[in-house]
Amino acid sequence: MEETPSVKVASSRSQSFLNRIPKEILATFTEEQLSHLHSALGAGSWKKHNVDIRTTFPIPFVKSRLYLVLLIGRNRRDLSRKEKQISAFTITLVITGFVLASSLFGLLVLYLIKSALGINLFQNFSLGIWDWFKGL
Repeated sequence: MEETPSVKVASSRSQSFLNRIPKEILATFTEEQLSHLHSALGAGSWKKHNVDIRTTFPIPFVKSRLYLVLLIGRNRRDLSRKEKQISAFTITLVITGFVLASSLFGLLVLYLIKSALGINLFQNFSLGIWDWFKGL
């Protein structure tokens, strides 16, 4: 493999790409341009995964093999616009659900405290929650 004029490329993928560029064009690249090409091609972006299972197995009665790759880890890629919208909607939904559940729980606690103190806002009317709660 031939080295680039101004920067040594560690990734074989990047080096393979650069070897396909004509030498006279490659000579015009600055070190900054080569560095950006190198990072754009994903050099160094492959990190260790929490689960990394790679295996091959033969197909019965056929002379070929299949491979299986299972990678599990944190997604470090930038989200697409659609994924960002879904994420924002999901977060909004979770926060709204939490606020609603907290409000309902707070109202229930206030109602139980009111009932325990014997305060009746409306005469001869009860939701029955206090009687149910006392029965527990």
